[in-house]
Amino acid sequence: MDITLIITLFLIGFIGSFISGMLGIGGAIINFPMLLYIPAMLGVGHFTAHEVSGITAIQVFFATIGGVLAYRKGGFLNKKLTAYMGISILLGSFIGGFGSTHMPESGINLVYGILALIAVVMIFVPKKGIDDIPLEHVIFNKWLAALFAFFVGIGAGIVGAGGAFLLVPIMLVVLKIPTRMTIASSLAITFISSIGAVSGKITTGQVAILPSLIMVVASLIASPLGANAGKKVNTKVLQIIMGILILATAVKTWMTIL
Repeated sequence: MDITLIITLFLIGFIGSFISGMLGIGGAIINFPMLLYIPAMLGVGHFTAHEVSGITAIQVFFATIGGVLAYRKGGFLNKKLTAYMGISILLGSFIGGFGSTHMPESGINLVYGILALIAVVMIFVPKKGIDDIPLEHVIFNKWLAALFAFFVGIGAGIVGAGGAFLLVPIMLVVLKIPTRMTIASSLAITFISSIGAVSGKITTGQVAILPSLIMVVASLIASPLGANAGKKVNTKVLQIIMGILILATAVKTWMTIL
C-alpha cells in the first residue's frame, strides 16, 4: 500500500474519530463520505461503497470504545437507556449489515443520503429546556426508544455506521434526554450497534483489512481526545457543530446521487 494512501487514511480516521468522540457519534457520518471521495480526489486510491461501509463499520467499533471509556466516569451514562436501545439496534444493524451484500453501490449511497437528510432535519428542531433536567430525574418511553433503535440499526448496518448520527437527534428531540447524557449513552449504544454491523460485514467479506487497521489506530488515539474536548464545550455549540457536519455530508451525498 502506498505511503500517501496510508497517511490519508490515518488523517481521515483521526479527524473523524476526534469529532465522533466529541459529539457522541461513531464517526461514520463523517468518515463514509471522506473515504469515498478524498482518496479518489487526491489520486492516491479508490474504495467502493461496499469497501467504505466495511472499513467504517470496523472504525466505528473502535472509536466508540475510546469514547465510552472517556465518558464512563462522569455519571452521564444512562444504563437502562443503553440496554433497551442497544439490544434493539444490535438486532437491526446485523440485519442491515448482512442484507447490504444484496444491494447495489447506488442503493447503499441512497440509504446513507436518506439517513443523513432525516438527521439534519431533526438536529435543527428546537430543543427547549432538555439540559435543565437533572440527570437523575430523566424519564423516557422504553418501548418507543427500542422501536426507533431497531429501525435506525437496519439503516446504519447497511452503510456500516453505528447509527449515532440519527440516534443523537432522536434522543434529544423525541426522548428528551439531556445533551451530555445523550452523547455518553449514544456512544455506548453505537458500540453495541457496531458489533452487529461488523459481524454482518465480516461474514459477507466486505472488510478491507489493512485500511481498516490504519483507521482503527487513528480511532484509538483520537476518540478519547475528542470525548475529553467535548466535556469542555457548551452543549448548544456541540449541537450546532453536529448539525453543520451532517448537513454538509447530506448535501454532498445527494449531489452525487442526483
